Amino acid sequence: METSVFITFIVLSAVLLSLLGLFLVKGRPLSPGKRLKEFPETRDADDLPPGAPDEPDGATLVADRPEGTPTDLDVEAPEAPAETVLDTPEAAETRLARLRARLVKSNNIFSKSLLALLSQDEIDDDVWDEIEEILLSADLGADSTFELVDTLRERVKVEGSKDPARVKAILREELIELVDPEFDRSLAVDVSGRPAVVMVVGVNGVGKTTTVGKLARVMVAKDKDVLLGAADTFRAAAAEQLTTWGSRVGVPTVFSDVEGADPASVAFEAVDKATELEADVVMVDTAGRLQNKANLMDELGKVKRVIEKKSQVDEVLLVLDATTGQNGLSQAKIFSEVVDVSGIVLTKLDGTARGGIVVAIQKQLGVPVKLIGLGEGPDDLAPFDTESFVDALLEE
Repeated sequence: METSVFITFIVLSAVLLSLLGLFLVKGRPLSPGKRLKEFPETRDADDLPPGAPDEPDGATLVADRPEGTPTDLDVEAPEAPAETVLDTPEAAETRLARLRARLVKSNNIFSKSLLALLSQDEIDDDVWDEIEEILLSADLGADSTFELVDTLRERVKVEGSKDPARVKAILREELIELVDPEFDRSLAVDVSGRPAVVMVVGVNGVGKTTTVGKLARVMVAKDKDVLLGAADTFRAAAAEQLTTWGSRVGVPTVFSDVEGADPASVAFEAVDKATELEADVVMVDTAGRLQNKANLMDELGKVKRVIEKKSQVDEVLLVLDATTGQNGLSQAKIFSEVVDVSGIVLTKLDGTARGGIVVAIQKQLGVPVKLIGLGEGPDDLAPFDTESFVDALLEE
């Protein structure tokens, strides 16, 4: 009897365990009636893994993109390994103070010559002629030079002072008035609901790509989320150069692997990607072009128009080489007509004593100088400040 009961117990236990096994998979209960889905042992290379989205991440294109859009745009997302430390850009507010010594050095002759002439016991017509020559050689421009000289003559005559400190103060006041502190020199990058769009344009060789990279550092220093668009598709190294600049501060870059791809499409895709990523600012680098080449200038206009199908363009920054002096004025005028330039970036200002080009450009275009480049270092791009600039011109 006991043996029969024991056998019955063993059989019932086995049945219960079998039933329990039907309801347990790796320790997790299944809902009644649910079956395990069988997956094949292998997948074709094109199969998406279970749970993957229908489209891969990245700069994918849709059917309503601008005609001629390349199909292999990519985003270089600079996710550095854990051991890699990203650069920490210098705060924008401190740059001009640090770089002022360079500007002082390059304009030393300008200030010494003017102050020496204006401090003489007797300032006759010959002296005023010399003053005019110095101002003209500083690329101040004829109209501004004659206006400044006339004002200085009147004030020196009325005040009758030969004290160098007072003469310097008069000259400083008049130069500040010429440079015009009333311009709005801020960058229009504080917009709501979408990324601010900045286009950077200019002739060949002025350093546009480098300027975009340096400006990205300025934006990062201001805690902005930035995306770069490599719309210079004709210079082989441009996209790589821009990507390198961005990766140093953790900024992604949209580019095309197709040499000579439509720059307007790359620019459009960069703005679209920035919108998707909810970036604060997207900056579009464009190819250098001579201002007297109508077809190239028309292409630049197309880039802006295509971007505007997606978003307003908030800033068009024209990069000018300060060492070109008055030649830069004709460039600025044509570019402004084609893409409505909103601000000037003046590079290589530390390599010339022609600081007057700031006045000449602003007077002719009615567009402010917003940034100045004073060296080759990664943080040698600074917001322009009128009083600091004039003080550097006159510092001995």
